[in-house]
Amino acid sequence: MLMENKSRKAKSAKKLIKAAFRALLILVICFLLGVSIYSNIEKNAGEQMPMPLGWGVSIVASGSMEPELSVNDLVIIKETQEIALGDTIVYETDSGSLVIHKVISIDGSTITTQGIANNTPDQPIDISAVKGKLVYSIPKVGAVITALKTPAGIIILLVAAVLLFAAPNFIKTKKDNSGEDPEKLKEEIKKLKDEQ
Repeated sequence: MLMENKSRKAKSAKKLIKAAFRALLILVICFLLGVSIYSNIEKNAGEQMPMPLGWGVSIVASGSMEPELSVNDLVIIKETQEIALGDTIVYETDSGSLVIHKVISIDGSTITTQGIANNTPDQPIDISAVKGKLVYSIPKVGAVITALKTPAGIIILLVAAVLLFAAPNFIKTKKDNSGEDPEKLKEEIKKLKDEQ
């Protein structure tokens, strides 16, 4: 009886671990798919970084912020006009490109930034060019998202999501033709043997 309880607990723990792992995979795939779709919408809308609900994401394209930020880091930006010295901000240049650098001086509504790895400061910008400031960065995730922005990448992600959702429906517990659970049948056979 004690062995049966341990066996049941072990099976329950295995099922729980599998379910948690599957849920984590689904969350990661949904996150990557969401960022990939967001990036494609961003590209098609003609806006470098849309800020739905005051938040945006982008991928670092240069090494000007090394060692704080590296190429292909995914950055999460929060929209704000409250900028302080030392903040890492994203702003849009006159040519429409995005720059993520540190604030080194503020003079009224004029802000000067500089990349950590750069020797010279950037041209001063007006605070209205600021999209927001860095809240969080995820190293190297940008490379994965860049690959997933392709049509083939989106299809692979969708197929993986469908397989994760559909897999439990295809995997059934082994049962015999009478609908009995094999473990219960083994227990009944053991009881019958013990009675003899």
